[in-house]
Amino acid sequence: MCVPGKLDTLGGMKKTQILPVIVGLALVATPALASCGGSSTSSDDTTTVISLVPAGKVIDVRTPEEFSQGYVKGAVNIDVSNPDFEAQIASLDKNAAYSIYCRSGNRSAVAVDIMRNAGFANVVDLGAVEEAAQALSLPVVTD
Repeated sequence: MCVPGKLDTLGGMKKTQILPVIVGLALVATPALASCGGSSTSSDDTTTVISLVPAGKVIDVRTPEEFSQGYVKGAVNIDVSNPDFEAQIASLDKNAAYSIYCRSGNRSAVAVDIMRNAGFANVVDLGAVEEAAQALSLPVVTD
């Protein structure tokens, strides 16, 4: 509460003095916090990397025309808009891992839903082709 004629203080410091102190502490603490991960020169130091994208078959669910314009390296094309989509995926191993993508992410979401309803347990929607390429660390190629 501010009373006329009295200084508004916090712990003996004026409010205008608090901001520089906070900024200063942040500047001092940032390098210390950044080194929290640290690095070890020990030869028995091991690091485990966890991938959010399963290894396995990459499926592009766009049309064959779209696929021919550029696809993630190693992907196979199974067009989700084709009436035979469910028949085509029926021949796939339901226990294998699959990464699905399309042009914008809409059709891949539909395909993932169809596959999960068909009993596929390990299916990931990677969204658009560019996002899929980035997530998988693979290039987009053309024939």
